[in-house]
Amino acid sequence: MRIKTSKKDEIVDITDRVQKVIDEEEVESGVCLIFVKHTTCALTTADLDPGTDKDLLDALRNLLPKLDYRHPHDPEHAPDHILSSIIGPSLTVPIVDGKLSLGTWQKVVLVELNGPKEREIEITLTES
Repeated sequence: MRIKTSKKDEIVDITDRVQKVIDEEEVESGVCLIFVKHTTCALTTADLDPGTDKDLLDALRNLLPKLDYRHPHDPEHAPDHILSSIIGPSLTVPIVDGKLSLGTWQKVVLVELNGPKEREIEITLTES
């Protein structure tokens, strides 16, 4: 799966696209592993009520101190790598009755920290 982001920092809801893969593969019960193949974006779940995406991005950006980062090609780019490492590149979600087993407010989201870019996501389904 490829996702095109449009901003430097952005939360992209990919829940429906992941569910479509499950539907196409007709998996009724199992596990969905989602992995992003990049070091400046991440995957997690989030509540996407209006404004909560910006709250998450603001909170993330305020986690890291202002340091003299040593990233070789662009020190200002170092926080993008650090934040994506903290969040992580993968997410595992159970599949129950052919659907992602998410909580009421949970969405599967890509957290873009160095956009706009085209991102590649690998989805592995394991049926039980």
